[in-house]
Amino acid sequence: MTPPATPEALDPSQAAARLAEATVVDVRTPGEYASGHLPGALNIPLDRIRHALPALRNVPGDLLLVCASGARSRSACEILAGHGIRSITLTGGTRGWAEAGHRLDRPAPGSRVGWSMERQVRLTAGTLVLAGLGLGLLHPAGLLLSAGIAGGLVFSALTDTCGMAALLAKLPHNRPRPADLDATLAALGDR
Repeated sequence: MTPPATPEALDPSQAAARLAEATVVDVRTPGEYASGHLPGALNIPLDRIRHALPALRNVPGDLLLVCASGARSRSACEILAGHGIRSITLTGGTRGWAEAGHRLDRPAPGSRVGWSMERQVRLTAGTLVLAGLGLGLLHPAGLLLSAGIAGGLVFSALTDTCGMAALLAKLPHNRPRPADLDATLAALGDR
């Protein structure tokens, strides 16, 4: 089996120049998307990309995929390439876009915004490590929980993947409501 080709990538300035003719799809969770996204971006979380294949096949022009850092959008590009759909990833993601001085659409001040996936992972990992240490006071085997989380974080850093984030993305507060996803797919069809 041949490894997937490296997806085409644009840096923020290149993407900004092509934004008017591109369809932008943000593959982060709805909470992350709500915290700030590229102007005009539609939200289809990474784990729902396969569900959106029929609508994504018919997108005219460039299909620019974005996430927080570029890792999830690269994965999404690889999935789409496996189904014959050409797409481009934004190098550095929304973080790089904002750092380059480009505008992000954000909810109105005072609106409730969900936590980023990175923040959710830090909270969960920290909680589990503390629980493992606490359990270790009762029985030494409890320390295995902390060791397992530490090993998972090292693996996550080395592979630029995150199993914990994949699990957290399945929680109800990180899922798009079916009506929201249907509306997004309909909007793709209108382009």
